[in-house]
Amino acid sequence: MLRTHAKYIYENAIKDNLPDNAVKKALECLPEYKGKLILVAIGKAAYQMAKTAYMCLGSKVTGGIVITKYGHSGEDLPNIEICEASHPVLDESTLIATKKALALTEGLSKNDLVLFLVSGGGSALFEDISCSLEEMQELTSNLLKCGASIEEINTVRKHISNVKGGKFALHCMPAQIYGIVLSDVIGNRLDMIASGPTCVDYTTVNDALSILDKYNISVNDKMRSLIMRETPKNIENATHSISGSVSELCLSAKKYANELGYTAEIIKDDEQGEAKMLGKYLGELAKKHENSDTPLAFIVGGETVVNVKGKGKGGRNQEIALSGAIEIRDMDNVCIFSVGSDGTDGPTDAAGGFADGYTYELIAKHCVSPEALLDDNNAYNALMLANGLIMTGPTGTNVNDISVLLINPKN
Repeated sequence: MLRTHAKYIYENAIKDNLPDNAVKKALECLPEYKGKLILVAIGKAAYQMAKTAYMCLGSKVTGGIVITKYGHSGEDLPNIEICEASHPVLDESTLIATKKALALTEGLSKNDLVLFLVSGGGSALFEDISCSLEEMQELTSNLLKCGASIEEINTVRKHISNVKGGKFALHCMPAQIYGIVLSDVIGNRLDMIASGPTCVDYTTVNDALSILDKYNISVNDKMRSLIMRETPKNIENATHSISGSVSELCLSAKKYANELGYTAEIIKDDEQGEAKMLGKYLGELAKKHENSDTPLAFIVGGETVVNVKGKGKGGRNQEIALSGAIEIRDMDNVCIFSVGSDGTDGPTDAAGGFADGYTYELIAKHCVSPEALLDDNNAYNALMLANGLIMTGPTGTNVNDISVLLINPKN
């Protein structure tokens, strides 16, 4: 029953937070224009956002491009090129697709309008650089592995990129830009969502250098010279509409938990700590309330980090579930699940993980230690042994993650 309840909660919460309605509403405020209407969509939800926009605008769109993660697009959209690329680390397809977007928006006039649809993942999927691809891949991987926050990673990216941190807005001048932004950043910081290609950047060169020093990451002289270029601090040709947030995702989860009879509480919706520590916390919370006479649900939203020290396979949500499984071992009235709203968790095909009181023993009976697997950052293979991987496929949205603890009264 707990597994069924978990699925009901995360599936419906994600469905509530698809970008369709938000895009339709934002298009009601589309600025007036006399020339071309160019659509550029980037991020994991780019295809769904572009599809909705095209349904509303139709032949008014004179040209467009969608750049999204592999496997996150659908059928062709008229007059719009669909490109797929790698996430969370860019690849050659990223650079090729971005060059196409730059060409599409080259030489526009003040009468033209660029409809810029932005969602999480855009930082990896929309990139033009003056260093080598291999150098940027190595830097991105190092930042991800050391446990840097998304804000820290994007701060460094913005100072290297030719399109991030407001630089794409400058490229599009004198055309106007109308950005519809689906937020996957805590606090909805516009300059951090997809690294803010069309907005003023509030970070500085010194911020970027300090982050590299903090994590003891070295770069060559060429890369350092790129970082030393300051980002635009004044953008006059772009307006934005921000929609979606992890707060709304948490409220949806609470609503569906209530429907199932749980007394639900949102503990916080801005979690940015270490994944395995959140799993441990939820497990300790389960022990504290395991004798409750009423069904309880505790909800945490945000985007945790993983400090990669092992060589295993997994993602932050899977790590939360595995860490939680260790704490709730042998508790038959409790489960912990954690899901990425976009349907992918780290470099895996899983959206997240599910654990109950039996998960630990199901893993251990294969003669492997759940603790050792956690230490090796190998949550994917651990949960696979216990049928604990959550597979949703690409969802069409991206508003961070939810982690939920469910407790039922003991029989």
